[in-house]
Amino acid sequence: MKTVKTAAEMRGIVREAKRDGKSIALVPTMGYFHEGHLSLIREARKKCDVLIVSIFVNPTQFDPSEDYERYPRDLNRDEVIAERGKVDFIFAPDVSEMYSSGYSTFVEVEGLSKVMCGKNRPAHFRGVTTVVAKLFNLIEPDTAYFGQKDAQQVVIIKKMVSDLNMGVEIHVCPTVREKDGLAMSSRNAYLNEEERKAATVLYRALLKAKDEIIRGDKLLKFIRKEITEMIESEKLARIDYITIVDPENLQEIAGIDKPVLIAIAVWIGKTRLIDNIIVNL
Repeated sequence: MKTVKTAAEMRGIVREAKRDGKSIALVPTMGYFHEGHLSLIREARKKCDVLIVSIFVNPTQFDPSEDYERYPRDLNRDEVIAERGKVDFIFAPDVSEMYSSGYSTFVEVEGLSKVMCGKNRPAHFRGVTTVVAKLFNLIEPDTAYFGQKDAQQVVIIKKMVSDLNMGVEIHVCPTVREKDGLAMSSRNAYLNEEERKAATVLYRALLKAKDEIIRGDKLLKFIRKEITEMIESEKLARIDYITIVDPENLQEIAGIDKPVLIAIAVWIGKTRLIDNIIVNL
């Protein structure tokens, strides 16, 4: 395994792989690997000749008041884990390599980027789509792997790929959870012991909503109320949003007569966590 720091070197590696007719898979990450990342790496490894994992904490997807500077980073640790996962190349550029002085070009998926997480994080998804577009342009992967935990991100990236005729196939892998149900996230490292215990309320609330739907309760107002009450019963939790939408286009739905995405964002102390489930009737 080799860690690559520059776009020029990465482009040369890609050019050589393409010349030899090899398939390329990309797993875009911000590093600080956990089992969720590893599930993507393992799945990608099965279906490609060359596996590239990017590690880049992307400043353009953080609002000024967010946690860019303190976001967990440990490249040495990630390199050890990636090598165990049989990654061929890590692409770990500096910010100056991805965004030169005076950088002013951005990619934005309108509409989808303004709902859910986009309501209170107006620049977030513009940053996500811009950096993913740059990675796709640089690495030219045949396939790219993302986690279902970031459901809105997945829908937006699929839309970008379709709208811009990008030749990459997007694979979505299931959310990986701790034994108590908490979705794995690099931001879980921020939680103290009490907050870590409180954070399980996210998945418990989602399961309760799922049970209500499966039992036949299709009144969205009632389901939202149930989720809200359960989360608000946890003193360390503060709701950002609760939404029940079409998993394909993130549109609010009037009733539950097809698969639905139940997505939530909740502050636990000073840490914002997201989670979701898809319910298939």
